[in-house]
Amino acid sequence: MATNTAKTEETKDVKPVRYAYGLTTALLLGGATLSLTTGYPAGAQVAQNEASQMAQMVPRSGAPASFADLTEQLAPAVVNISTRQRIQIQQNNPFAGTPFEGLFGGPGNLGPQTREAQSLGSGFIISADGYVVTNNHVITAEGRGQVESITVTMSNGTEYPAKLVGKDAASDLAVLKISTDESMPFVKFGDSRHARVGDWIIAIGNPFGLGGTVTSGIVSAVYRNTGAGGAYDRYLQTDAAINRGNSGGPMFDMKGQVIGINNAIFSPTGGSVGIGFAIPAETAAPIVQKLIKGEAIERGYIGVQIQPLTDDLAESLGLERNKGEFIQGVEPDGPAAKGGIKPGDVVVKVAGKEVTRDQSLSYLVANLEPGSRIPVEVIRNGRRQTVNVTTAKRPSEETLQQNFGPNSDQQSDPFNNPPQQQEQGYVEKSIGLSVTPLTAQIARQLGVSEGTKGLVVVAADPGSDAGQKGISRGFILLEANGRAVASQADLEAAIRAAKNEGRDAILLRVQPRGQSAVFVPIRMR
Repeated sequence: MATNTAKTEETKDVKPVRYAYGLTTALLLGGATLSLTTGYPAGAQVAQNEASQMAQMVPRSGAPASFADLTEQLAPAVVNISTRQRIQIQQNNPFAGTPFEGLFGGPGNLGPQTREAQSLGSGFIISADGYVVTNNHVITAEGRGQVESITVTMSNGTEYPAKLVGKDAASDLAVLKISTDESMPFVKFGDSRHARVGDWIIAIGNPFGLGGTVTSGIVSAVYRNTGAGGAYDRYLQTDAAINRGNSGGPMFDMKGQVIGINNAIFSPTGGSVGIGFAIPAETAAPIVQKLIKGEAIERGYIGVQIQPLTDDLAESLGLERNKGEFIQGVEPDGPAAKGGIKPGDVVVKVAGKEVTRDQSLSYLVANLEPGSRIPVEVIRNGRRQTVNVTTAKRPSEETLQQNFGPNSDQQSDPFNNPPQQQEQGYVEKSIGLSVTPLTAQIARQLGVSEGTKGLVVVAADPGSDAGQKGISRGFILLEANGRAVASQADLEAAIRAAKNEGRDAILLRVQPRGQSAVFVPIRMR
């Protein structure tokens, strides 16, 4: 019979981020091929001798002979963190619908079952009285679970119970307090703003639950945007080996100061491939201090849905790539809407600071105090203009996910037996779409107001850019390059204008069934 309590072990790890298998494989294979086919040039021995002489000229501070002394000083302040959790899961009768279902409590659902789970991670002590910094995901139970206890283990094996002082999901940071009267070894935050690509660093943590492990490398990039989105998608990147269980561990510079908190990896295997990410100290330190003091973490918010200015978007708008971010949607009655920001705008500056890939709109706004009145520079219809926006308090991460979330079944057929002439539609080969005018009858079937103007997609060429980007039967085409399209002539005029301006893409504003309208850049043929 199924028991009410079963014990499992689950290892929390460094968060994975999105990656591209094709790119990774191509680079690895390309590098291997180059190494095997080029061989050694005739002057290889001379170059090797020169390299040896150069190595002797590099100062010890730039290339330390050993990290042993530094590690010996720092390791006592780095800790392993484990939690014991109770997790409720729903369990079904495996013999439901068979003659044996009565042996396991009847048909269907057996109700919630409680299981015990564990998580493992890393952290570091920042004060003699035992405050510990780690990642929020290390000490947070998943789903309907509840953390029952937290244990901090020192490098010498001594264990201490700890309590949660505060946590912040948006930045993925948490602070614990060791329950002891002893004086603890501790380390200090450094200034990550001084970090440079090529600087040596070491990481100490608890990979795979093995205990204190030290890896070294260099800073591979500063303020790396991973594409995961959010207010804190801005990391230090390193090639030091970061693996599961390193979450929450410190990244040290050569002065022994914490310049980052290991947080995520970029990997097709789940293990280290030499691309790890750490929360910069300049981001973490102020949040940690607020958590210790019990202060609320308040961030600026303007209520927009944004998208990076990709090649296709930039081409469709006639703008330079990676200069600004595109506004896909605006929250009704939110700060941005009240300030005059509209869907289709490209935000290029916030409070005088340029919006770039390394300094995103989300990051700039989140680091403003709620209630701040700021100038926001946008490009609208090819012209720059400035609007003034008063920031609000950023909602919780759960609320943000609901604000612009889809609320419909995209798999359902958007038509209810439309007439045959509507099935055929007008075919616009340049964008690979077959469209028909939006009549009152079709508007009712699609669940939009009868006054909505546009063209309805009745078919999409799967080989076209539009088809590849998900535009399909039942989408309503509202605008093309900022022009309303209510007829075949309107669409033809917009496409012709884009081609006359030398653009290879056109920006369509489309509305999927039951969802908000979005902008989609489409390559023309």
